Amino acid sequence: MSSTMIETVNPATGRPTAAYEAWDAARIEAAVERAHAASLAWARVPVTERAARAARLADSLREHAGQLADLAVAEMGKPVAEAAGEVEKSALTADYYARQGPGHLADQRVAIDGAEAWVAYEPAGLLLAVMPWNFPVWQVMRFAVPALVAGNGILLKHASNVTGSALALQDLFAEAGFPDNLVSALVVADADVPGVTARLIEDERIAAVTLTGSNRAGAAVGAAAGRAAKKSVLELGGSDAFVVLDDADVKRAAAAAVRARFTNSGQSCVCAKRFIVAEPVADAFTAAFVAGVESLRLGDPRDPDTQVGPLARDDLRAAIQRQVEESVAAGARLLTGGKPLPGEGYFHQPTVLAGTGPGMAAFDEETFGPLAAIAVARDDEDCIRLANATAYGLGLSVWTADASRGVDVARRITSGAAFVNAIVASDPRLPFGGTKRSGYGRELAAEGIREFTNTRTYWVAA
Repeated sequence: MSSTMIETVNPATGRPTAAYEAWDAARIEAAVERAHAASLAWARVPVTERAARAARLADSLREHAGQLADLAVAEMGKPVAEAAGEVEKSALTADYYARQGPGHLADQRVAIDGAEAWVAYEPAGLLLAVMPWNFPVWQVMRFAVPALVAGNGILLKHASNVTGSALALQDLFAEAGFPDNLVSALVVADADVPGVTARLIEDERIAAVTLTGSNRAGAAVGAAAGRAAKKSVLELGGSDAFVVLDDADVKRAAAAAVRARFTNSGQSCVCAKRFIVAEPVADAFTAAFVAGVESLRLGDPRDPDTQVGPLARDDLRAAIQRQVEESVAAGARLLTGGKPLPGEGYFHQPTVLAGTGPGMAAFDEETFGPLAAIAVARDDEDCIRLANATAYGLGLSVWTADASRGVDVARRITSGAAFVNAIVASDPRLPFGGTKRSGYGRELAAEGIREFTNTRTYWVAA
């Protein structure tokens, strides 16, 4: 394993912010052993007590909201207003599972003649969670809160560029009353992650694995879990379609489209990325959308008025620039933006391309940054064709004056979630997850808390 330091870098300046010693194999093994022991004990704690800790976690999140938001700003460049919102959403999710978790996990009685039978949802054990940098608090919490209420332990392998956030969250769980070592953050050098992850998945003490991240990482984790015959949940990339039908309120749809694309500086799996617009309203939508994009405030993520900050890393900015240049070379039209900003930090102009379609990088690939691709469709059938012309299937947003028409169109487009006249967003009351190359399994709601349980049948003869 690498003997190295992990350095976090402020994306707004390009300068280092902190350094952490990467763990060696012995330290990782000690953490696994302690977490495994803690998970066995936690599984025997009544679910009502586990849920009560979630309520305390919500309080701790709110008490430390400023610190957690500041870490997100410093480590991955999230605009501070959005960072604070991420922490509050995490607290609301903890509130939800504190109230609803015991009910979601309650035994389900089944009427059978001559026997008493029921289905129980029992803890799976120690879980490995490989988490991304783009929502350093929320991505962890939306998995961890239901997993803990379900009686599991967690080994957290967070993205290295948000190591400070990972360690702060570990401390937060302890402060909220979860047992020591039940949630353990592993500090692993990037070069060691593939090997460490594969070995952990093979380890008999690890019951299951979840990953939110790239398709390449998801394929590796899914393959390793398959070889070990272990449960896995993958939440991967997205290239969500934002479909504007010919009867839509164009002004409202365009304003929503700006928010849907550029939240988190465009670095979200559920950001709308492909804007598929019916021809009769295409010109009006495009004009309103471009005007909205050009009004976005790009700047210092510490400023509460900033709407678009830097990208989290310089290689991500380079990837966006490549997608812009390749798409323009293939025939797309640049309407606004299109360039990285000079000077310090990893800033890129909010960018809109028109005339895109299948075969162009901005349409075919996941664009993880401030880049929007507009494609014009002839009619509803063409909207459906273009929306489905992707390897991904995470979210979908359809805009129309006729909600039933919107639902009919949505039913013909493959996605894990479909929103009509609303922006795609996760909500603890509803399951969240993808289809196709966007992954499998569900987080949140009853489905999410049951993902990492042993769904066990009991039959007691009369």
